[in-house]
Amino acid sequence: MHTDYISAPTPNLPFPVHFSFQNIIFLLVAIAGFGLFAWQARKIRANILVGRDRDMSGNVNERLWKTLLVAFGQQKMFKRLTPALLHLVVYVGFIVINIEVIEILIDGIFGTHRVLGFMGPLYSALTGTNEVLGALVVLAVVAFWWRRNVGGVRRFTGPEMRAWPKMDANVILYIEVILMVALFLMNAADLKLHQLQGKDLPGAFPVSGLLTGLLPDSLTALHVLERVGWWAHIVGILLFLNYLPSSKHFHIIMAFPNVYFSRLMPQGQFSNVDSITHEVKAMMDPTYQVPTPPASEGAEAAPTSFGAKDVNDLAWTNLLNAYSCTECGRCTSVCPANITGKLLSPRKIIMDTRDRMEEKYNSPLIFDPNLYGKEAKHDPQEQLDKENHTLLRGYVTPEELWACTTCNACVEACPVNINPLESIIEMRRFLVLEESAAPNSLNVMFSNIENNGAPWAFSPSDRFNWADELYVADKAAVTA
Repeated sequence: MHTDYISAPTPNLPFPVHFSFQNIIFLLVAIAGFGLFAWQARKIRANILVGRDRDMSGNVNERLWKTLLVAFGQQKMFKRLTPALLHLVVYVGFIVINIEVIEILIDGIFGTHRVLGFMGPLYSALTGTNEVLGALVVLAVVAFWWRRNVGGVRRFTGPEMRAWPKMDANVILYIEVILMVALFLMNAADLKLHQLQGKDLPGAFPVSGLLTGLLPDSLTALHVLERVGWWAHIVGILLFLNYLPSSKHFHIIMAFPNVYFSRLMPQGQFSNVDSITHEVKAMMDPTYQVPTPPASEGAEAAPTSFGAKDVNDLAWTNLLNAYSCTECGRCTSVCPANITGKLLSPRKIIMDTRDRMEEKYNSPLIFDPNLYGKEAKHDPQEQLDKENHTLLRGYVTPEELWACTTCNACVEACPVNINPLESIIEMRRFLVLEESAAPNSLNVMFSNIENNGAPWAFSPSDRFNWADELYVADKAAVTA
């Protein structure tokens, strides 16, 4: 069919291979696209690993099952039916269309054309399903765009969703439509070209077959349109792949490891600070031996701060959370503090963590959000003092942190098991244990616990006075 082949088929391979200048260009483009993505992925991995170590080994079967249900099965998405169904269409379409991408890669490298066509009926079922899903994806994307820009869905708004996050969400929707249009152009042109030549094209094309009447009858024009659609689709996918690391849509990759490494303990169970636990045990039991911290090359291990002031004080799983967030706002929409008008937004905490990582360590390669009018989340004065410009106070204010009721509603609502509460608690710990900067009401409680062994301002000897008073009252009632 193609007139640019410059060599005969290679007989040593199971399918006819034709090499041309176009194949060389494609190979270079593919290597550049995947190589650039691998480079960005390494930078993101380095960002995540600056976090504190946390042992997440073991419980493999339980973790795999959770990943299967939550990440692959979209279990938590279906708490809201309408967006769940729309997302399911895009998700399944993404998976099925990727099978066609494998075919395009093989065709592009070896000069073949629809190399998987030998599968016969299975290939027809695959391409037919692909086309139907492609059309449904376009409809779902239009619905998503309407909900985000016209429908007035409250969780798509908020101070953290201005400028770049809003633009990013729409860019993703536009790209998905462009990729689907390129796919239909390629299939429709290829189908009509074969029809005019009296040949059968492998596969089934229920949607593209309806579009052939819109295309010209010229063989040359059809060949050009087919090539334009083919190149636009695969190059668009490679560009989109390299856009992902700078986008909220990176969750399509990061959601799976994030769910796998999510915490298995009950969500309401807080972690303890090991050093404090050892000190308390030593106070309660004089025979208790405090474990010696590991030393580095014979030197004493450097002391670590309590809680988290900056991103490197958080656990690496908390930083993995930041790259898994799709900014859907489900966490913020169920947060009682946010609902009642307080500053806290769990989504903002996660977005701030990612922004701070990329500011301090590795920033996006090309699509730096700061180039697109993203508002600074920190005090202008603190921008001048990089030493003091940290996640806490630089991005997240104590007022936001103390508004949290630790109810775990945000954790329960997240469709990919992100845990904003862990980061909030760690920053609170820093405020309390490192800066003694707790609100006055908490300081009063801490003082009472220290002096009286209870949160109330009563002496331990008076703790059961209420019982004596109740006894006297009951006795008086019986006597009466």
